[in-house]
Amino acid sequence: MNKIEMKLPRNRIGVLIGKDGKIKKRIEESTNCKIEINPKTETVRIECEDAIGFLKVKDIVNAISAGFNAETALKLLEGDFTLLEIIDLNDFVPASAMQRIKGRIIGKEGRMKKTIEDMLGVNVSIHDKVVAILGEPENVNAAREAIMMLIDGAQHSTVQRFLERRRRDIKMRSLDYEWLAYNNREG
Repeated sequence: MNKIEMKLPRNRIGVLIGKDGKIKKRIEESTNCKIEINPKTETVRIECEDAIGFLKVKDIVNAISAGFNAETALKLLEGDFTLLEIIDLNDFVPASAMQRIKGRIIGKEGRMKKTIEDMLGVNVSIHDKVVAILGEPENVNAAREAIMMLIDGAQHSTVQRFLERRRRDIKMRSLDYEWLAYNNREG
């Protein structure tokens, strides 16, 4: 039996529960895990026989804690190719520069964040002192690189060119894979 107790900020507990408990119930039914929520101690207890289901529920709780809405966090149930990456800005940014760096990642009118999401097909959440990325592993890694470039002070135009190259590379690999799969099927 896999068990864990995790912290979940009080203002995010309702997101995990959902209207009339629908989100919690959907997660439990999809993973065969049991979720207990204690709003007073801001803890979530997860118990699960299945290791994969356990890890998925743990990632969903972490995604909600990092600011994603329930529907986005539930993408982690959709298959084995969805990954959650959390960057703790405290590890890279002094407290005095936190707002400025978060602003660089978001960009003017949210454009940089939207560019990362649109070009790589990922979801990005900037909440408190973390940046969370949800998507396919290769795309999440590219988004992480782009965000680290922004943290390190790269210009938005440099990051945009990087994103264009990575998107092209990812698409080419995908086409190569499809071509190989098609030819192997015929052979």
